[in-house]
Amino acid sequence: LRAAADAVEAAGGDLAPLLTREQGKPLAESHAEVARTAARLRYFAELDPGSQPIADGRPVRGEIRWRPIGPVAAIVPWNFPLQLASAKFAPALAAGNTVVLKPSPHTPLATRLLGSVVAAALPEDVLTVVTGREPLGARLAAHPGIRHVTFTGSVPTGRAVAERAAASLARITLELGGNDAAILLDDVDVDAVADRLFWAAFRNCGQVCMAVKRVYVPARLHPAVVEALAERARSAVVGPGLEPGTRIGPVNNAEQLARVRRYTDRALADGARAAAGGHRLDGPGYFFAPTILTDVPADSPVVTEEQFGPVLPVLPYGSVDEAVEAANGTGFGLGGSVWGTDLDRAEAVADRLECGTAWLNHHAELSLAQPFAGVKDSGVGVAGGPWGLYGNLQPFVVHRPREA
Repeated sequence: LRAAADAVEAAGGDLAPLLTREQGKPLAESHAEVARTAARLRYFAELDPGSQPIADGRPVRGEIRWRPIGPVAAIVPWNFPLQLASAKFAPALAAGNTVVLKPSPHTPLATRLLGSVVAAALPEDVLTVVTGREPLGARLAAHPGIRHVTFTGSVPTGRAVAERAAASLARITLELGGNDAAILLDDVDVDAVADRLFWAAFRNCGQVCMAVKRVYVPARLHPAVVEALAERARSAVVGPGLEPGTRIGPVNNAEQLARVRRYTDRALADGARAAAGGHRLDGPGYFFAPTILTDVPADSPVVTEEQFGPVLPVLPYGSVDEAVEAANGTGFGLGGSVWGTDLDRAEAVADRLECGTAWLNHHAELSLAQPFAGVKDSGVGVAGGPWGLYGNLQPFVVHRPREA
């Protein structure tokens, strides 16, 4: 794995531009994804599950040992094809398993190149990349030789993967997206947080499972927050990811662009107003103007569902209780954040959020050492950190009499 990490870094000059051409993100973000991929390989290379004694007072010595779970199927999406691939195969390989990696049909090339770079540093046939459209993923999940299926994608597809994997009782780890809310408290310094808040929503063109996808603001601060975000949306440079100066690339594919347009058009038809954007940009490519929506009905799909694009609704609230209830009011529970000057107060509010990870005054920054998991419809199982390693291991317990 250490050699694989070195190889990934050495191949960054090929991987990053290919990722940008295929996925659309700005080149700087692609280089950051390559670096994160190598860092994850190094992190898991240093983890060792070891063995743990069982001390319960009995005249028997027990020990918990760990065995590889068996072949792992890793099914990854198109938004972070390299980083999310490594998030699945790095712990699986560190645990001693073989891996079959299936990339999204929207981003197969960068993932295939990553697979070839990593596989060259590993024993033969330990990591295999297979590409194609459905029913490939379904057949892979249902294969009787697969003992762990790890999947990142939509809730409906995740349910289908779980159903397929159930036929062989394979273990499943599902990361199924989010609809993360950011709650701004009444003591927030709008000017100080506006940049961080904007890019927490619009990095990678908003195509991030744990991006800020809705913002709740005290009613008296609502106009100022809307304008601060709209100003940044209007000035953000949108264009091809390989062009210098581009900060926001295109939506990745036609189907996703249609979804973004549908949710935005529905909100506007129901009375919302676009303080910035609200439309597809002229010319070739799947470019959509960074959009800040205000006066959005609380039950609009752009609020209640994951639209996964460069659109951000900003909603006023009357009380913190009201904001927390709204933040928790969807079927998702991946992440959330609270923004304010009094950090103790902000943390008390964050403790009330129904999600796997909460942040104060920032959003979507993760440690390689932390567990990554969602609640409700946002997933099953835990990835990241030691939990990611143990998710690819099977416990094996040995009991023997204590020697006299």
